[in-house]
Amino acid sequence: MESTVYVVDDDGMIRTALLRLLASAGLTARGFASADEFLREPLTGTPCCLLLDMKMPGSDGFAVVRHLEQRGEAIPVIFISGYGTIPATVQAMKAGAHEFLTKPIEDERLLGAVQEALVIAGRDLHQRTEQAASASRLEKLTPREREVLELTIGGLLNKQIATELGISEITVKVHKRRVMDKMQTRTLADLVRTAERLQIHSARQR
Repeated sequence: MESTVYVVDDDGMIRTALLRLLASAGLTARGFASADEFLREPLTGTPCCLLLDMKMPGSDGFAVVRHLEQRGEAIPVIFISGYGTIPATVQAMKAGAHEFLTKPIEDERLLGAVQEALVIAGRDLHQRTEQAASASRLEKLTPREREVLELTIGGLLNKQIATELGISEITVKVHKRRVMDKMQTRTLADLVRTAERLQIHSARQR
């Protein structure tokens, strides 16, 4: 899957050097001279990470990270700074930074950090996509199928579910099979894991 590296640095020479380095490694990169310019740009729906200057006129890296989080677009961020103090590093990590690099940055170290960030971004994107797909499938369940789902992941047997809902065991089996089909799960373990990801609470016998 194609990925994108966003580079935000007000220093044009540094920004150009970073873009050239990333391009030489076969990475797609886009540069921005300010935080505002970057934040006006919609992110692609592919794995991406952000190389972000920690201190820029009119803004700082922490404000950018907060803004992205408020938009629900938390992506791996690699802070770059000319001041590699311990307090700055700690502050960056507490803000959720993937890495903190001090200028001048060794090419190999920067590319390594970017590759790691893109792997994380790809994994997170896959998880969000799977989560959205599972949530969409959940909405297709009927109210009765939802009840059977919640009782099933609660560990109840078909006979117990039948008693709980006042229906026959055969009907329970039919509903359970439909639940498995609609949720695209093959085993009970798959169904339980999917329910956990969707934060579905199991129903208990009354």
